[in-house]
Amino acid sequence: MAENQNSTEDKTLNRLVSQLTLEERHNFLEKLRGQSTLSFEPLYESVEADEKLENFVEQYSRLPWHIRLYYFILGLLKSKPPAKVFEDRRIGRLGREIASTAPGLYDYQRNLLLADFYRHLSKLKEAARFFFTALDASVNRDKGAFYAFLGSLEMEDVHRRLQADANPAAIAEQFPEMTETELRQFVLKAMDDSVAAISDTHRTAMYCNARSLNCLKELSAFSFDRALMAFSTKPGGQTCQAGTIRTMLIELNNILYSLKEPPGLSLLESLFIFLLQERSEDQDFDMIREMRVLLSRAEIAITTIRDFNRRIPLLKILRYAGRDMSLSAKQISGGEDWFQVYREHWKRQIDGAVAEFIQQRKYRQIVNSFKSFLKGANLKVLNNAVSENSRDGIPVPEAFALSFLRTFYSVVFMADLNDFLRPILIEGEFFKKENRAEFTGAYNDIMNIEIDIAALDARLAPSGDYGKRYLQAKQDLAPLPLKRRKMQIVLDEVSHEASGLVIRTRNALAGLINVLTGILRKETGSKYDSLANLEKFAGKNPEVFVEAAAETIKQLQQALQTLKDIDAIGSQ
Repeated sequence: MAENQNSTEDKTLNRLVSQLTLEERHNFLEKLRGQSTLSFEPLYESVEADEKLENFVEQYSRLPWHIRLYYFILGLLKSKPPAKVFEDRRIGRLGREIASTAPGLYDYQRNLLLADFYRHLSKLKEAARFFFTALDASVNRDKGAFYAFLGSLEMEDVHRRLQADANPAAIAEQFPEMTETELRQFVLKAMDDSVAAISDTHRTAMYCNARSLNCLKELSAFSFDRALMAFSTKPGGQTCQAGTIRTMLIELNNILYSLKEPPGLSLLESLFIFLLQERSEDQDFDMIREMRVLLSRAEIAITTIRDFNRRIPLLKILRYAGRDMSLSAKQISGGEDWFQVYREHWKRQIDGAVAEFIQQRKYRQIVNSFKSFLKGANLKVLNNAVSENSRDGIPVPEAFALSFLRTFYSVVFMADLNDFLRPILIEGEFFKKENRAEFTGAYNDIMNIEIDIAALDARLAPSGDYGKRYLQAKQDLAPLPLKRRKMQIVLDEVSHEASGLVIRTRNALAGLINVLTGILRKETGSKYDSLANLEKFAGKNPEVFVEAAAETIKQLQQALQTLKDIDAIGSQ
């Protein structure tokens, strides 16, 4: 089942994601495994981070009596409480330990973060920036679609079952008597059964990915620039009072502590696919080459995070800077909602698939209904609009109606109806000028429809006005929201022009029907009156004229009703 999106531009931008088969996704994953040198060693190994230290008063109270006596005497000499002296001693020892094991990072005597700390924090910022770009093109854009793609890698059997058991076309073929409501209920039940079958192992794997994803998101969103701007440049390099950014660094430490394990390859592949999708239609696009480059960048970023944690005793610095030995790292929340997001996405997908299936079935029914009307001719589709035969055109919601009109014009109007209508246009003497004006305007509008549709189709081509602008917007390197807006502006203009052609033709058909009906009824005083020279057209066989007029009205009515039926389906 194709992965459905909420808007036309999303369908275009997500083409790479939706068109990759399950086999292709897993093949890429195997290639990543073969090319990866990524280390899966833990990112955060600090033992101190896991310790829940007591405050100094509690620690002091459990010291042997003779040691407490020692601190009592020191307290008298320093005019401080003995627990405070004990605290100062412990904190001082921690400061000397930091200076000894990680020199150049922190001046504990002046509570000053030094140039090497600034340099490592800058490198961590660059590592986080890589993940910010990847996350912005994936999770931040469509969290549900991302989890669904990730789920296809981590839970292949569940993904296959969802595609097979919740496929409305397959179910409708198996149970052709189902109503639309029954079909929708059946498909949603199949989806719930598939999702409920997710094993504990798969749930754990997805949760770990979601946790890792959320931690990367928090790291990429951390205010590195604000923290780095707090450093002032001096002859010895950039320095900063630790207390100035201590709260921010506590937040950063919690994020790093929560990101204990590096992201798995399935998570990285999902990020890469979403990141690359906008470039997938470039002529020189090479999926394997691009993924190799991204994997290399990811390895560098992950190594930078690991090195930061190994080289920077951040928790110890924070304990010393805040004179709080009980400070410990805390797990940040996030990722718990993966299952709900995953299920809701699939529900939207399946709702969309059912609606699309029902819509397509109704379109086929309409096509079958007017096959004889169009004498079995195939629809003359727009060459540059999206259709079953062309997926690379511009999406035009009104394309089906325009294709019908093109075919109706050549197969029915010009071949049959025009022979009856044209003499009335040229020689008819209308009692009312308004009837003449309406008939002439309606006739000319239908006569011009083929030319107008062809002109629109030409403008949709890559060399046409709409085609050029749409392609430029699609390839624009601007931020994604701006890119979407530019594409949507073009699509809105196309739809406005296309719907204008359909509405104009509907009005023209209705106008011809009204005037012809008035001619046959010959009701003096009504809005639509007959012709002054009706006998000239009727001749010696008025019944033939009446029959021809009635048949013309009937075919015009059928064309008008078909347009209304198409519009009704499209608006559902």
